[in-house]
Amino acid sequence: MLVSEAVSRKVEHDAGRSRWKAAASFVLSEYLVLALCVLYTLVMIPVVPEIITVEVWQNILSDMMPLLIVCLGQTVVLIVAGIDLSVTAVISLASVVGASVMTQSDGYLSGPLAAPGAMIAMLLVGAAVGLLNGISITRLNMPAFVVTLATTTFFGGSAIWYTTFHSTTTSIYDLPDMFISIGDRDVMGIPISVLVAAAAALVVHGILAYTILGRWLYAVGKNPRTAYVSGVPVRTTVVSAFVLSGVLAALASIVYTARMQTGTPILGERILLDVIGAVVIGGTSLFGGKGKVIWTVFGVLFLVLIDTTLKLLGASLFVIYVIKGSVILAAALVDTLRTRYLGVR
Repeated sequence: MLVSEAVSRKVEHDAGRSRWKAAASFVLSEYLVLALCVLYTLVMIPVVPEIITVEVWQNILSDMMPLLIVCLGQTVVLIVAGIDLSVTAVISLASVVGASVMTQSDGYLSGPLAAPGAMIAMLLVGAAVGLLNGISITRLNMPAFVVTLATTTFFGGSAIWYTTFHSTTTSIYDLPDMFISIGDRDVMGIPISVLVAAAAALVVHGILAYTILGRWLYAVGKNPRTAYVSGVPVRTTVVSAFVLSGVLAALASIVYTARMQTGTPILGERILLDVIGAVVIGGTSLFGGKGKVIWTVFGVLFLVLIDTTLKLLGASLFVIYVIKGSVILAAALVDTLRTRYLGVR
């Protein structure tokens, strides 16, 4: 009888441990955000019925696209255990540089070459800032946080100076229709901005999953010393990550500028929290060595869902920031628990 009771208690104890382990695995799962997107939408339907309308989801999709492009670059940088705070400055500077090239009011280029030339100039701006960040970090051994904080301040101010030099107003207007069409037109029913974001996501996914550069990025993020001993060009890999981040930020600037139909030095200045937050919420580790494009897509979706529903509820900007900040803090805590206590990377 005593043996039977002991066995019964052991079975119950093991069952309880299994349930707790399953619950912990779900909470710390890197796919948790996908379930949260569905759950959050279902919970908000009675409160905000508009959340299931086609119009609202079109707006969510529209808001997601440029943010997703920036987040793709941030994902690559976080994979190498870095951080890029300069993406907002890249967006601003690229916007005004591109606008100055193609504006129909005394732009540097005119005619059919204006828009393509401006977009190339914008991408070059992003690549140059990313290269500067990467070289400063790898050659001068400076922390990524300090470097990118300095460059975002410098180039953010440069964008304002550049605008005053090229315009009597605070923005550069009169952009060609060929460029504006990126923000408000579609191809076979699919918005051009969606096609641009999808193409960027596929390229980044291809780099991370199928190229040697992708393997180097993960190796450097997990352990740079081990990667170096194994023959990985650590410095080149880190520089490549920041250059790619700069280029993607500039690509996002193209979409943002086309939607605004003007080049402005304050474009994207409020999205830095969203950029870092969406990537971390998606599951990319702040400690490096882990991240996927699909996770970032879900992270962006979840953050935009929160933002949209709070706006539909009429929440103030202060409340929106508090709630989004709390969600991002919770995601960072989950990442810390997953990495330090469970060893998941």
